[in-house]
Amino acid sequence: MRAYVALGSNLGDRAGYLARARAALAALPGTRVRGASRLYQTDPVGPPGQGPYLNQVLRLETGLPPGALLRAMLAIERENGRVRTVRFGPRTLDLDLLDWGGLAIRAPGLVLPHPRLHLRAFVLVPLAELDPAWRHPRLGRTAAGLLRRVDRRGVRPYP
Repeated sequence: MRAYVALGSNLGDRAGYLARARAALAALPGTRVRGASRLYQTDPVGPPGQGPYLNQVLRLETGLPPGALLRAMLAIERENGRVRTVRFGPRTLDLDLLDWGGLAIRAPGLVLPHPRLHLRAFVLVPLAELDPAWRHPRLGRTAAGLLRRVDRRGVRPYP
């Protein structure tokens, strides 16, 4: 099944954390990375005093069901030093399951598509680069169409 995952980091070796996350996702059973956006440096969203993020979106092909993929992503975050203390606070690694097979799911601990992806330029810019025709399962709009509705000034390609 096709899945889209957003990666982010704003602590320590940001590019290194994203590289380790890409490798860990590719190593999951029955999972292959089939596409990757470039890296973007983005302004932080959340409490003040945070440094800029690096963000990226991956397209995966996976045999893992969405709950198992999400659990694996949370384990990858923990293995890379992610500690959840402050909501939207700084983090070594943040992995968000954006979409899995175009499903719309609302279950405890799992909401697909990601409930805020259509509001976030730091997700939509790399998603639209990777797959502009991707269609939001609930809103029916493409990634490119959603991107036209958000302010993307805080999202810049990373060298």
